[in-house]
Amino acid sequence: MTDEPTTGSWRLLRPLLFQLDPELAHHLSLSLAGHWARLLDQFSTQSARPGPSALIRHRMGIEFPNPLGLAAGLDKDATAVQAWQRMGFGFVEVGTVTAHPQPGNPRPRLFRFPSQAALVNRMGFNNHGATCMARRLRALHASGQLRRPLGVNIGKSKRTAPEDAAADYQHSFAALSDWADYVVVNISSPNTPGLRNLQSIEDIKRIISALQRLNQRRTTPRPLLIKLAPDLAEQATIDCARAALEEGCAGLILTNTTIDFTALPNPAADLSGGLSGRPLFARSTARLAAVRAALGDQVVLIGVGGILSPQDAAEKIAAGADLIQIYTGLIYHGPALVRRILREGLAAVSD
Repeated sequence: MTDEPTTGSWRLLRPLLFQLDPELAHHLSLSLAGHWARLLDQFSTQSARPGPSALIRHRMGIEFPNPLGLAAGLDKDATAVQAWQRMGFGFVEVGTVTAHPQPGNPRPRLFRFPSQAALVNRMGFNNHGATCMARRLRALHASGQLRRPLGVNIGKSKRTAPEDAAADYQHSFAALSDWADYVVVNISSPNTPGLRNLQSIEDIKRIISALQRLNQRRTTPRPLLIKLAPDLAEQATIDCARAALEEGCAGLILTNTTIDFTALPNPAADLSGGLSGRPLFARSTARLAAVRAALGDQVVLIGVGGILSPQDAAEKIAAGADLIQIYTGLIYHGPALVRRILREGLAAVSD
């Protein structure tokens, strides 16, 4: 696994952004990207250039122009969807969004570790809520500006008790499923107290069954996926995956961030949250390969965690991913990473 060299304008822009507080830099970048894309859309009806036909993937009844997507967490409120399309992503996943608006955890809550090409976040699902996102996505649909498959990642509201989690997820699904091509059930963020405890066979069945009661009333049911943590034991991961599939899930996203900080140099004793980036790659890829080996080819697996180069992307596909996603790699290497992964990491990988 190798790091992607920082190239082009990002080589100049990144040092400036990295002088800012990480969360401030994130919001500034998101705002600028959104404004840039909306401005371009005023002068062009083609917001995303078509890619090579060899990169097209058909999964879950959806046509993905290419297998590289934006991971959830970067655009929690779906404010810059057009920008991600213009960068060349084959699909975009927004959220994590919750039924109720919430401010998230106290600041500071986002930390960079450049030497390890890593981030630690303890954001806590800060977002404006499912109803607000639904209004935004409805407007994008009405204007014809969605030209890539869109996933919506939903999480449990912090104020909702674990025993009421199914109803909380139902609220978000009901508000957003009309505008999503697929829906992801996030039960694996380390930043909402008790959320990871829902990674049990019983809770997964309870939550997915509740969502399917709504989903199967739709004229066109939405593919459901669950997102699991890399810190589960291998057999527990496989058991949770089987439980989700038994309730009708189309697949899984492997993996979320890790709470293992041993790869960091002298991490502060009070450091908490989820670690992403290069230290996550080996662990998340191993979980992906184990689930693929256990469950075979019928389940859709989206691989995420530590992809920072075209080589990493190819290794994730080789481990069994149908589709892949990036987040931290985009922070460290900029939009050019998308084009390089498509050109060098995925172009030679057959479907």
